[in-house]
Amino acid sequence: MAACFHGIQVDGILVDISYNEFVRLVRRAYLRLPSQVLDALENVDVTVEEWPGPNEEELLEEGGTLFGLYYGVPLTDREGGSPVLPDRITLYRQPILDNCESRSDVLREIRITLWHEVGHFLGMDEDDLHRLGYG
Repeated sequence: MAACFHGIQVDGILVDISYNEFVRLVRRAYLRLPSQVLDALENVDVTVEEWPGPNEEELLEEGGTLFGLYYGVPLTDREGGSPVLPDRITLYRQPILDNCESRSDVLREIRITLWHEVGHFLGMDEDDLHRLGYG
């Protein structure tokens, strides 16, 4: 499993984007991934949840914010054949909204978080993702 630990809390500012609109924004960001990446994601579910659960919160370093999570076996660690169950990328709506000042910030964070978790699926570690600007 890999987690995204970036973001700065912005006190007192609320970006109001409904759950359905947030899902549409995630879908739009997903469809803008390069076709080669989309082909590789054939057996990966991308989901939106409001908040990380207690098990996901345990992955956080103190003071961290979890925007997304990849759960599965990275492509670089697989040994032949396709997995039976799909891998999963989850984006967490409320932490993203809580850490953004504007709609454009939300769009940017969705894109960065999605690429971050796709990077984990492709076998990248945190250092790789930071070097690419998705840390």
